[in-house]
Amino acid sequence: MKNNVKIARIKQSMTQQQLAERVGVTRQTIGLIEKGQYNPSLQLCIAIAKELNKTLDELFWEVDDE
Repeated sequence: MKNNVKIARIKQSMTQQQLAERVGVTRQTIGLIEKGQYNPSLQLCIAIAKELNKTLDELFWEVDDE
C-alpha cells in the first residue's frame, strides 16, 4: 500500500510524535506507515485522515504487485 501520510503531515507542520499521540499509536508506527512497511487498520487510516484533514483516497492507495 502506498500513502501520502508524510507529505500531508509535513504540510500540517506536525511531527510524527504529534500525529502518533493524536491517533493513539507510537511514533515508530507512524514512521513505518510512512515508509510503507506497515499496513494500518482501516480504523487507524480513518483516524490519520481525520487528523490530517484528508480523505482516505488522498492518503492511501493500493498498488498492484506485478
